[in-house]
Amino acid sequence: MSMRIRLSTVMLGAALSMGFAAAPAKAQSQETQHVVTSGELSKQAARPAETREANENAIRHLLSSDAGQKALQSANVDYQRVDKAIGQLSDEEVAKLADRSRQAESDFAAGAISAKTLAYLILVIVVIVVIVVIARAV
Repeated sequence: MSMRIRLSTVMLGAALSMGFAAAPAKAQSQETQHVVTSGELSKQAARPAETREANENAIRHLLSSDAGQKALQSANVDYQRVDKAIGQLSDEEVAKLADRSRQAESDFAAGAISAKTLAYLILVIVVIVVIVVIARAV
């Protein structure tokens, strides 16, 4: 019986020592999984700027299109002034207007809206840009 107790104690000791030996290795492997390289950090830092640039380009693409130019001319609005004002909008505002611009272009291309409706949507976007910029200036 004492042999069984000794054998059990030895086995328990061996199991515990293996468990403790494996714990640091497991912790180290988890730590290495969370290491972020400087290249990854750079990419993550550049994403917001790339997103904003893409959103601004979506708005500018709509405004510089033939329909956009005609709408701006009919309202006697200078494209350069609107273009400059776009840069003064917040990232959130630019994102919302970019979504509207993309949707308007998509709807027009699909024939879901007329050129006249597209022109109205373009003017709405311009009015929003102007209002936001004027509100910030006050």
